[in-house]
Order: sequence, then C-alpha cells, then structure tokens
Amino acid sequence: MPDPRTDQPALGPVRTVLITGAAGGLGRAFALGFAAQGDRVVVADTNLEGAQQTVALLEAAGGTALALAANVTQLDSVTQLAADAAAFAGENGRIDVIINNAAIYATITRSPFEEIDVDEWDRVMAVNLKGPWLVTRACSPYLADGAAVINLSSATVLSGSAQWAHYVASKGGVIALTRVLAKELGDRNITVNAIAPGFTLTEASYGLIEGAAEYGVDRGSIKRASEPDDIVRAALFLAGPGSRYITGQTLVVDGGRQFL
Repeated sequence: MPDPRTDQPALGPVRTVLITGAAGGLGRAFALGFAAQGDRVVVADTNLEGAQQTVALLEAAGGTALALAANVTQLDSVTQLAADAAAFAGENGRIDVIINNAAIYATITRSPFEEIDVDEWDRVMAVNLKGPWLVTRACSPYLADGAAVINLSSATVLSGSAQWAHYVASKGGVIALTRVLAKELGDRNITVNAIAPGFTLTEASYGLIEGAAEYGVDRGSIKRASEPDDIVRAALFLAGPGSRYITGQTLVVDGGRQFL
C-alpha cells in the first residue's frame, strides 16, 4: 500500500506495529500512518469499540489490522496483548515496532501540587509511566532484530507546566525510562527513542483548551498549530531505516517553541 506522504511504496517486508491508546486521537493517527506504509497494525486500547473503529478505517483503506482490548497497567493484560500481537505477525511471530502512546491526558484535573488527588496521581503514573515499561517488558521476547520502540513523552517536560505536576512528572519519567531501555536493548539491535510533542490538535486537545488552534502559536518558531501528522512523521522516521543508529534520544516536535 503506498504511503500518501511520499507517493512511494513501503520499503522492505511487512512489519508488525503495536500501538497502544489507538482508539482515537494521536494513536489512531499513528495507526493510519503506519498502515499507509503497508505495515500490519495492532490497535490496542481499553476502549475496544474505539479500537475496532480504528481498524475499520485501516481496512477500508486497504490495510491489515487487529483490534485488541488491553489495560497497559496490568501485567496479565499486556502479556496477553504481546502474545496476540506476535500471533498476528504470522509465521515469524515477531513484533517490529512498539508505539507506547496510551496516556491519561485530557481528563486530568489541573491543581496546585499540594492539592492533587493522590489516587489521580497514582492513575496518571500507572498509565503514563508504568504502562510503557509493562508493554515493552511483555513484548521483549517477541521483538525482532532491528525493532524500534517509541515512547510518547511531552514537551511539557521542558516547560514544567504549572498545576500539572503528575502529568509532567510521568512524561519526564518516560524520557528516563527510554534511556535505560535503550541501554538494555541495544545489544539486540533494538532502538528505543521518545517523541515529545508540543500541544497538538487532537480531539482531546480541542476539548481541553478553548481556542486550541491558536494556543501557543505565537511562541513557536513555526507559526502554526501542531497537527497529528507532524507527530506521525517523527514516529515513521524513528521506526524507519534512516534512524537505525539513533537510540536513547528524545525528539521534540513542537514547531520550535522549546529547545533541548
């Protein structure tokens, strides 16, 4: 299936790509982007109906995809997810790309750090930080030689967004986890990198901030809002042949609002 971004056919054999949190938003955009390259996509989410809707979109465009219900905070759930994804891969039973996208974001209550609900703190950490660790751990036995793991962090780590301590801390932890996994998986020729998006126009973002399309645009070097495809392109690069010697890194995709 040709990639509409390049009008060129995908290169190499069909890969199996596992994407968490792909019932909608950025996760769905990742699924569409990888399917457009001809990759086989596993769409995982706690919202199975939403995951199935994503799969329907991929199949309507000629892609091959599987929807699976999974809770990234539960070891039994991600263990089954990894096994099912490997089975979907076919004869070689290998997973080539993981996109650890599942996160709590739009439903978080903004509060001073002294007032954050302890249970909400624990839920955010469980999904946003424990989740990527558990998913990668469960998938490790199935990862192909040359596989790519991509974790979703956030550019808020650089700005320290006020009244969002649990979210920012969880995404900072993702960067630290990425570096450790890069060290531990490097001898298997597996790359592990993070993407730190700026404020991106997903359904969740439109619901979170009034006037989302103009939010922060004046602070960027590129004077427009970030679209999901901007983040998808970064993931396609980090999962592709041009990044095989890049690992343990965090790619900030925010139009030049902040710099590492």
